[in-house]
Amino acid sequence: MKRALYFLFAATVFAAVFVLPSVRSSPRLSASSTAFPKPALDDSIAPSKGQQIAVVSGGCFWGVQAVFEHVRGVISATSGYAGGTEDTAHYEMVGTGQTGHAESVKVVFDPSQITYGQLLMVFFSVAHNPTELNKQGPDWGSQYRSSVFYSNEGQKRIAEAYIAQLNTAKIYAQKIVTVVVPLKDFYPAEEYHQDYVKHHPNNPYIMINDLPKLKSLKKQYPELYREY
Repeated sequence: MKRALYFLFAATVFAAVFVLPSVRSSPRLSASSTAFPKPALDDSIAPSKGQQIAVVSGGCFWGVQAVFEHVRGVISATSGYAGGTEDTAHYEMVGTGQTGHAESVKVVFDPSQITYGQLLMVFFSVAHNPTELNKQGPDWGSQYRSSVFYSNEGQKRIAEAYIAQLNTAKIYAQKIVTVVVPLKDFYPAEEYHQDYVKHHPNNPYIMINDLPKLKSLKKQYPELYREY
């Protein structure tokens, strides 16, 4: 579904009645009574400052970018495209679902402040619903798939182990469908997509689909949350 359709009056009214309740509810089996588990396999906090990269996709990149921009230890978060080639890394082309790209976010983080596993914990619990296949909320298509793009074997091991851990613990009522694949290239999205939630907080799409993620982040992980 094109996000532009979401801005129409009829869609907004429908979302207020039918979508908002589903946003408030969680696919997790025991979300209110059990803390989301930390990764059993993870890196240790680094002894000195540095920069590492994590790339993930989980639906529209607007909300995913906004979530990670509010996470302590994140240096930058950039909306973009991963999974396809440079010549098709353009919003209108990616929107066809035929390019191999997924709307993705590149997170640059300081490993002396936050670990890769902690970022994945935020990704799986707050940034998106990892049990939805080729869709996320109102957005449909392979470009909205749930993916972890790893840049080294360590990231691959941590991501695969964490998915297995969450599935075994039955944290979600349905199986996690997130794919763990090697990162080939990341292409930043057009400038008007960057910091979209920050610049358009009153957009109906943002109010319904993305602002609740920021509230959840602050509530679930106050020790990791920071303001802009």
